[in-house]
Amino acid sequence: MYEYMRGLHQQFFKEPDFPELRQELHELHREMTEGRPKEERRKLLKLVDLEAELRDEISLASFAAGFRLAWGINAELNTEPPYSFAEEEERRMGQQQRRDD
Repeated sequence: MYEYMRGLHQQFFKEPDFPELRQELHELHREMTEGRPKEERRKLLKLVDLEAELRDEISLASFAAGFRLAWGINAELNTEPPYSFAEEEERRMGQQQRRDD
């Protein structure tokens, strides 16, 4: 299912374009890497790569959560009788009251 979600995410998710932020990020990256030893630059690039990977995983998890929510809403709309939160609460309260007696 995770791979299916990844495929749907790739098909439907379009990353917004923020040219000003990208330019600022590029300039900051250049400032931080200029004149640094190779090992420090390597660590900085690793940090940036890990952050991008984390961002991608969070984006995919968010997409999957939204998909599951939509799937659940669709299932609820197609059930007979339709789901009622008030009825569910009454049923739950009745069960709780019986346990308390």
